[in-house]
Order: sequence, then structure tokens, then C-alpha cells
Amino acid sequence: MTEQAPGARLLYIDDDEGFARLLLRALGRMGFEVIHAPDGASGLAALETQTFDVIALDHYMPGLSGEETLAKIVAHPSPPPVIYVTASDETQVAVTALKSGAADYVIKDMGSGFFELLAQILRQSIESDRLRRAEKAAQAEVAAARERAELLLAEVNHRVANSLTLVVSMAHLQARALPPGEARDAIEEFATRVYAIAQVHKRLYTSPDIRTVELDTYLTELVRDLHRSVTSQKSITRITFECPPLAVSIDRAISLGVILSELITNVGKYAYPDYLRGEVRVRVVCDEGSAARLEVDDDGVGISDPNPRGTGLGTQIMEALAHGLEGRLEMVRLPRGTRAILHFTAACATNPG
Repeated sequence: MTEQAPGARLLYIDDDEGFARLLLRALGRMGFEVIHAPDGASGLAALETQTFDVIALDHYMPGLSGEETLAKIVAHPSPPPVIYVTASDETQVAVTALKSGAADYVIKDMGSGFFELLAQILRQSIESDRLRRAEKAAQAEVAAARERAELLLAEVNHRVANSLTLVVSMAHLQARALPPGEARDAIEEFATRVYAIAQVHKRLYTSPDIRTVELDTYLTELVRDLHRSVTSQKSITRITFECPPLAVSIDRAISLGVILSELITNVGKYAYPDYLRGEVRVRVVCDEGSAARLEVDDDGVGISDPNPRGTGLGTQIMEALAHGLEGRLEMVRLPRGTRAILHFTAACATNPG
């Protein structure tokens, strides 16, 4: 029994009236609704006013040729698939038609199996076109959903950044209301840590890629603002910073930012006590493979023990974050001052420093 294609509308464009009548009867029995256009111009006019599932187009026609008609069909905003029908057995004709936008081709003949072959090709083209349109619609829906999600996430990061900035401001106000001492210093240090996190979220809602943070840009701004905001800023005359272009995940950026904040704060507190003043040199270095280093140098009084004791909250925070980075923190005594080195992993291979 012949497979039916109920509801399939075919526009058949061919100047051969006798062959067109045979095709209408044959394909009509197979379930196709066939509309015949005797030339390219009338076929294009029918396409403008009616809806078709597929078009069968003859190659040799007076007026507009099949090739010219095909070019106008594929330029339509939403053209149905076109099957190129020709009596020519020249391969180049078929190749040209396919390159010009035809979905398939069939050689016209009067054999008994021609109409069955054409019907099969028409059905396959309709199904392929349906699947292509469904895939395109699904991709558009996914793209729209992704855009909505990115806008939502950007808005969330914006609100989080604003909220954290508000917390930082309130902490600074609270600190100013306290007399100098440990309580005031603790609140200021807390504000500095929160500020480092807020800056990450600020970078996320202003960045075209919300999955990663450009570490060089983020730390540049963080270093600049830390120099203005840390309580011991009077002891630090200058902070220099170097970092190669390097993108990291959100969590890693937060960890690196908080660790850097702690290290710069410690320089102001311990490297330049009392009347001493000096600079801080910060740089991120990419070694071979995925190895990277964050170095913070000072010219201060130095340390008597190169191994951090881990008794302070800041040290505990840094060590915990370094562990999360799959890294380690070490302190190195310099001829003049101290170098804090955070060893961590990063995608340095694609971002040479």
C-alpha cells in the first residue's frame, strides 16, 4: 500500500501541461494537494499568496528559467524546500541546483516508478525541512532563555555588589564610631574582606562573560582601592601591580582577592610599624603549565620566622582560601623586607604572561 502524506501541499512549476496533469493525478492519489503553475512567474506569484509544504520546479521553462526561479524562491523570507525536476541527465545541472539552494533533485521521465520516487523525495524533503525548522526554533528558544538567564544573573550580581558595598560602608561607619584599638581594626579588616568580594560581583555585572573574571582588571582596581581604604594606608606610600591577562572562575577570583587584601593589610600593620613608610609590589606570574604565583613584596622590617604561625584570623582565612585554590602560601625573608608568595593553579597556558 502506498504511504500517504495527508495535508502536504505541493507547488509544481512546469510548462509541460500534459506531464503536469499526470503528476497531479498520481500524486493526488498519494495524498498530496498539488497546485500547478505553468511558468516561473506564476509560481512565484502563488508562493506570495499561498502556503506550500514543498515545491517541485522544472529546469527548462520559457521566460524565467528553473535556475532563475529557484534563485527567487530561496530569497523568500521563509521558503519551502525545493525539488529540482529536469529531463536533463547532466550532472552539472543537478549540482548547480543544489548549490543554489535546492533541497534535492530528480530526473523527469515517463517510467512507472517516477511518481513514486518523486513522492518519496518530496516526503523526505518535507520532513527534513520540518526538523530543520524545529531545530532552528529550539535554538532560538535556548538562545532567548540563555539571554534571559544572563540578564537575570547580571541583575543578581548587581544587587549583590550593591548590598555588599552597603555592608562595607556601614562597617566603616561603625569603625569610625569606635576608639582606636583591636575592635576598630577588626571591623575595618572585615570591611576590607567584604569589599574584595563585592568587587568580584561588580566585575560580573559589567562584564560580557559572566562565567569568569578578568583577574588583571579586577586586581588592578582592588589594589587601587585598597591603597585608599586600608586603615594603615599612611604607612604605604605606593602599590605597584603587574599581572598578565588571565581569566579565572568567580570563586577563584574571590579567594585571590581576599588573600591579596589580607596580605596588603598585613604589610601596613607589620612591615611598616610606627613611623616607617614604604611601598608594596604586587605581581601575578604564570609559570609553566598551570602553575601561577601571586607575590607581594615590601621593604619593611622583615620577619623573624618565615613560616606563618596561623594564630591570627587573617592567617587562618588565607590558609583556608589557599587550600581551596589547590595552592599554598609561604613567606620568604628578603635582604630588605618580606615576600609573601601564594602558589596556585590557573589556566596560564592559554594566557601567557
